[in-house]
Amino acid sequence: MIYAIIVAAAAYLIGSFNSSIVISRMVTGKDIRQSGSGNAGATNMLRTMGKKYAAITLIIDVLKGVIAVLIARYINGGIEAMPYIAGLCVVLGHNFPIFFGFKGGKGVATSLGVVMMLDWKVGLVVLAVALLIMVTTRYVSLGSIVAAIVFAALEVAQMVMMGYVDIVKLICVIALAALLIARHHENIGRLLSGTENKLGAKKEKSR
Repeated sequence: MIYAIIVAAAAYLIGSFNSSIVISRMVTGKDIRQSGSGNAGATNMLRTMGKKYAAITLIIDVLKGVIAVLIARYINGGIEAMPYIAGLCVVLGHNFPIFFGFKGGKGVATSLGVVMMLDWKVGLVVLAVALLIMVTTRYVSLGSIVAAIVFAALEVAQMVMMGYVDIVKLICVIALAALLIARHHENIGRLLSGTENKLGAKKEKSR
């Protein structure tokens, strides 16, 4: 239990370092959450600060997920589900950062880093599905939402096929997918109403 608390806390603190907020403040003196969609993530950085800073944000956010899972594998305390616990906590930190008033991003890039580290095969499938949808529809939100569903479905399917369901892993997997979908609730509303922003649009609608 002590190991789990240490890893969970470390992962949460790693996630709480929000690169988009730090970079936007350093470069422009403004908080990214006060620009564009108001989301502290790579997509909003792309729309408001350009490809360079969006790429930097994306890389750092993915690395947060990677580092958190690596730490969990090193300090596992004999708990098989420790990487999943760390994965959930680092995304929670990104979404609700203690350093920035608990108002962060949606956790897409950090979740990708987590998924790739938990199972790279599942991660590649999830990434391929997300990119396919994003490229064909230009809706980043739709690709992210579907990817979350695919991730949960594949993880659960693997557990069933192995004939052993780790309840902690299952909870973490469902929580990760549900959290990402929940963070896109406004996007879901706009997708249903046909007012969601498309990536690369010349004129963005108010978000």
